[in-house]
Amino acid sequence: MRIIIATIFPEFVDTVRRYGVIGQAVESGILQIEVVNFRDFTSDKHRVVDDYPYGGGPGMVMKPEPFFRIHKHYSERYGKPFTILTSPQGVRFDNKVAQSLSQKENILIFCGRYEGVDERVMEVVDLEISIGDYVLSGGELAAMVICDAVSRFVPGVVEEESVKKDSFYNDLLDYPHYTRPAEFAGMEVPQVLLSGDHGKIEIYRTAESLKRTALRRPDLFVKRDFSEQEKKALIWLIRELIGNAE
Repeated sequence: MRIIIATIFPEFVDTVRRYGVIGQAVESGILQIEVVNFRDFTSDKHRVVDDYPYGGGPGMVMKPEPFFRIHKHYSERYGKPFTILTSPQGVRFDNKVAQSLSQKENILIFCGRYEGVDERVMEVVDLEISIGDYVLSGGELAAMVICDAVSRFVPGVVEEESVKKDSFYNDLLDYPHYTRPAEFAGMEVPQVLLSGDHGKIEIYRTAESLKRTALRRPDLFVKRDFSEQEKKALIWLIRELIGNAE
């Protein structure tokens, strides 16, 4: 998979491909992440990427020419990319969107800046994406979030079982995790995790995942169609609650 990120701050965005599992995937060739500077696709000597808005108003607007030139350049080089614009007006980014995007062969992400982007750029944009209902100084952080989340679904970047255990993979929050020591500052690891009984451990983890989701994201919990494993976990959880009450 190839992800191209267009920005006016390439050094900032470049960090996304240098660390952690993403960095390892880039080094091994599973992922290709390219960072391109909008200014390299301008035609004036000052490499200007913005101008005053028609009709007046505050701030500056990103000029359309660099966007079209970048899109044309990479279309000719790799084939037409699926093109994203980071924007507070876009669809809300979530796990399902990330998983869907991971099926694309080439993705081009435009990082917006200033007061916005010339509307004519929408001619080459396939999807506008927002990572939340707030405004950032630019789209770079959003592009990095999208790049990281999408990359996790690319085979070989992260172990498949690990991805399946992530929060939101099945519209459930993750269960709590523990490691050594078994006792720390008077706090102990739940005994079931030390039991060696993998069946009981799975039921416990499923129950904890359901409990967290019900308490923290009831919107996800109430619309869930429970699997057989989850029903067993709910029964186990209810028995635990009754036992504690007694």
